[in-house]
Order: sequence, then structure tokens, then C-alpha cells
Amino acid sequence: MSELRILSLIPPMTQLNTPYPSTAYITGFLRANQEIAVQEDLALALVLRLFSRAGLSEIRRECEKLPRKQRSLAVQHFLLNFSHYDSTIDPVMAFLQGRDNTLAHRIANRTYLPEGARFAALESYVDDGSGDPLNWAFGALGSYDRARHLATLYLNDLADVVREAIDPRFEFVRYAESLAMSQPSFAPLAAALAAPVNLVDQTLQALTLAALARHQPTLVLLSVPFPGAVYAAFRIAQTIRQHAPQVKIALGGGFVNTELRELAEPAVFDFFDFVTLDDGERPLLALLAYLRGERSAQRLVRTFIRNAAGKVEYINWPEPDVPFSEVGTPTWDGLPIHQYLSLLDMLNPMHRLWSDGRWNKLTIAHGCYWKKCSFCDVTLDYISRYETTTAEMLVDRIEAIIAETGQTGFHFVDEAAPPKMLKALAEELLRRNVTISWWGNIRFEKSFTPELCQLLADSGCIAISGGLEVASDRLLKLMKKGVSVDQVARVTYGFAQAGILVHAYLMYGFPTQTVQDTVDALEYVRQLFAAGCIQSGFFHRFACTVHSPVGQNPEEYGVELVPLPKVTFAKNDVGFIDRTPIDHDLMGRGLNKALYNYMHGNLLDEDVRSWFEIRVPRPTVPKHFIAKALNQY
Repeated sequence: MSELRILSLIPPMTQLNTPYPSTAYITGFLRANQEIAVQEDLALALVLRLFSRAGLSEIRRECEKLPRKQRSLAVQHFLLNFSHYDSTIDPVMAFLQGRDNTLAHRIANRTYLPEGARFAALESYVDDGSGDPLNWAFGALGSYDRARHLATLYLNDLADVVREAIDPRFEFVRYAESLAMSQPSFAPLAAALAAPVNLVDQTLQALTLAALARHQPTLVLLSVPFPGAVYAAFRIAQTIRQHAPQVKIALGGGFVNTELRELAEPAVFDFFDFVTLDDGERPLLALLAYLRGERSAQRLVRTFIRNAAGKVEYINWPEPDVPFSEVGTPTWDGLPIHQYLSLLDMLNPMHRLWSDGRWNKLTIAHGCYWKKCSFCDVTLDYISRYETTTAEMLVDRIEAIIAETGQTGFHFVDEAAPPKMLKALAEELLRRNVTISWWGNIRFEKSFTPELCQLLADSGCIAISGGLEVASDRLLKLMKKGVSVDQVARVTYGFAQAGILVHAYLMYGFPTQTVQDTVDALEYVRQLFAAGCIQSGFFHRFACTVHSPVGQNPEEYGVELVPLPKVTFAKNDVGFIDRTPIDHDLMGRGLNKALYNYMHGNLLDEDVRSWFEIRVPRPTVPKHFIAKALNQY
């Protein structure tokens, strides 16, 4: 096997607005090493095939097979209005791809599209007195964005039909994730893969076979970043096994790196020949040498195989990783960058960046320069190994990507972009007069002075996100976050004053968090919104992982871990017992309701206690805490 042809695949579901970058990085690296490497995005391909005129006809046939009593309201609405959907689906998809912007006027007037249950959400928006529930968000001149929001609701209606009539696991993002996420046994996933195929499976099988026919690969790489892409990745591998058993198949990606580190299930290798951990460059070079007969299996790097005895064996020949400065420039060649869908499901201007627009995803540095947060997987390579390169090399990569894609939007996907590198990058962009728009994730640390914030804005920064987490100085210290609430206020205000949108990652349910902590945290968040420091946020429920300091040293955080069952497949989240008397589910409902309104500019003067369903104590936070912090600033 001297000549290898390598096909990297993005399985459903990842993102629909822009390619997930893993295959772009690997393909660029392999080509730089003179390998024959191509890539395809089967996540996008699946959605484009299902949500087309031909696809809707197939969906209708499946719906009509259901007995009338089993047809949900969404299915009934779809069948009743099928001709309306049939005539609008292709134009709407073209509009969401940016190929027919003139359709915005017809969509925006709300007479063009059939409206199912998802449109009921419009009634929850606050009417500004105009009689138009969307006027507050888009105004008289926002017809294009208004139309994309309505088209997104239309697409979500159709996804509901697929889920309720064909595949109950179907989602645009978290597709069948319960089969894989922290799933100790492979049995549930194996049972799903052994079940008769449905229309979604059949469509994915056809797309897989078409890709095989186009590229004739000898090795297929499947990159699985999230639990919601695992089921489809195994379906793709199953199809390859059945129709092209000579093709070797390898599995890698963020999910594998996090959850399959203790893989012991031989049945996984009925689908895959190799499962690799952490950054893929060095394991792939070793794997390619092995497939060419240039090294033995015992010299593979960070790779699981099924050995001759039928047992799972982990092989890790000691070789240094490829330095971050040598991973090369990602390439999007082979990915249909003009066919991605620019969706608008959240109206908040910062929130929408995740699903709106075609962003070139790039990494400024490898790992995290802080790597101390107690809730984070700081023991894993993607966090713990911190490496940088030069600003000159980064801008070289940026210019090469712009030349290839024609797109000047960049999403820097670092865990936390280092301030020094951002400063150097901004200066180099300005020195070369390179025009881009960019956003990324940071830590709200004091290095981000107003002067640096303005420099970043001048270089093209439009938005940043960062972790405020529990918004409690006591808990931030316990988390080893390295920031305080007043510091966050000053840093975020500096960004906002420079015209940069700010998104705060928020958390509740951290060990020892009390009701008082939760109420106080919401008061801090209210004041940050009211002062214009942050424009967007999201409350995550704390989850304890086995790779985090909390998971490894629970006694330091006042909790007791729930013993895990025998794990042969996925291992990540671990249950814990916290004796603190609080109902986090109940409190979480109030937090999310408040945040939803704050992001829309509503009720910022209301007492935070009003958001909770139970009687809670008044905040202990001074009413003008954030304002005083900013005055001192």
C-alpha cells in the first residue's frame, strides 16, 4: 500500500453555517506532507439532501405511513400544507445560503412561508407598541435579518417533522447524543446501529457511498468533535465496512480525546480499524507509515487497535508532537463554502455569531496559558500543552485562507486566546493593512486594558466571549478562575466602550453554591447588563468531569463523587453529592428566564428575586457595586 488516498469526513451533526475546522487542519497538514488528502462535509450534505423538494417528498411518504392517530400536530400541519412547503423549500434554502437575497422581502412580510409551531415563539417577544413582535429586534430597515429569522423557524418546523415522524433522535446539533455522551457501555449505540435504517440513515448511507465513489480512498478519517456526531460517524463507518471493506477507517476528534481515553470495547473495532487520541498530526504520520509497511503496529502513536487476541490495545510509541508552528495552514478545498446556511435562531447580536455567517475557524495558540480552572479538563492535552507561534506566521495563515476562501471573517477557537498574542496579532494585521472581522474566547484578565481593547477593535475584533462563571468572588476563588467580579466589570466595559460585543459564560450548580450565592450572582449579572458591560450570556449547569480538578480531588470542593459503573466505552461526566441545601434545577429556571429578558433589554430594573418561583433572600450585593467599580476604573 505505497500510495494512500486519504478522505477526511465531517459527520452529522456539527455546524450548518460554517465548516467544522478539524478536517481543514488535517487536510492542510497532510497536503503539506505531500499526501493525497481530500475532505467532505456530510453534515451539511445530509441537511441539504433532506431539506430539498426531493427530500420533502420522501419525508411526506414516511409521514403518510403513520396511522392517523400517531401523527403529531407538526406532522399533520406538514401534510396539510405540503404543497406550500414543496414550493418554498428550495428558494428558502437558496436564501439562507445567500444566493437569493431578494427573497427577504417576501419572507419578511409573513405571507410567503407556511408557519408551524415554531412561529409561536414570536408571541413571547415584547411588543414595542408597533403591533409587530419583531420590530424591537429588526426595526423598519431589518427586513433581511428578519427574513432569516423567520426562515430559520421554518427550517426548525421541518426538523420537528423529521424528529416526530422518522427519527426521534434527529437534531441540527445534538443528533442522538444520548447514545454516546458519558455512556459507559457501547450497548445502546450498538443496538441503534443494528436497528433497521430509517430515511435519515438511508440518506446518509447514499451520501457516504457517493463520496467513496468520487474519491476512491484507501483511508477514511472521521473526526467527531461532539457526542452529537458519534451516531452518524458510526453509521458512516458501518456503510464503508459493508460496501468497501478494504478501506481502512480511523476515528478521532474532540469527543474521542475527552471521553474514549479508557476505551476497552472490542465491538468498536467492528466499525473502525484505529482510534487515535489528542492532536491528530503525529498519530496520523505514524499510522500512514504503518499502512505503508514502514513501521510495525507497535510503533503507532496514541492509537487504540484490536489485537490478534481480540482485545483492545493502546499503543503509544514515544514521539514528540508536531509543534504548533509546524501544523501548517488549514485548507477548505473540497468543502462547499458557498452552500452553508446562515441561520438566525437567536436574535441577540452576540449569540447569533455561533450560527450566523461563514467564519474561517483558526487557532492562535495550542492549549490554555492559564490551565488552572477547577471545572475544566486541565489534565488533557488540548488544555495542558500550551504552545504559540509568531504573529507573522499567524497573519501569513490568515492571508492564505482569505486567498483560498474569499472570506475575511475569522473565529479564533482557542480555549482562551492569550493577551500578548492578540496584541501582537492586532499590530501585525494593522502593519500589513489586512482587513478582517474576528471574534474569539478570552479570560477577563486585567491585561485587557482600554488601550488594548481599542487596538483589538481597530484590527477587526467585533466580539469576545469569556467566563464569568458563578459571578461570586468566593466561588471564583474556589474555581481558581483568577479573576474577580469587579475586574470582570472593568475589562468587559473596556471592550464594550471599544464597540466590541461581549458574551459571558455563566455557571450555576458549582459545589457549595448556596441560594444566596445564586441570587447574588444574578444581581451581579443584572448590573453588568444594565451598565452595558455585557450584551449576551448563557447559564450552563455545572457538570463534574473525570479530567477536571473537581473530578480528581472532590474532597477539596466539599463533594463526594458517585461511583461509576464499569466503563468500556465513554467516560467523562461523573455524578457528585453536594450536601448544600439548594434545588439547582428550580433556581436555574429563574436564572435563564432573567437572562433571556436581560439579553433583550427587558426588565433590567426589576428586583432579581422576582425571577424565582420560590421565596429567596434579598441580594447582599450593593445596588451600585458595578457602577462604583467602573467609577474607580
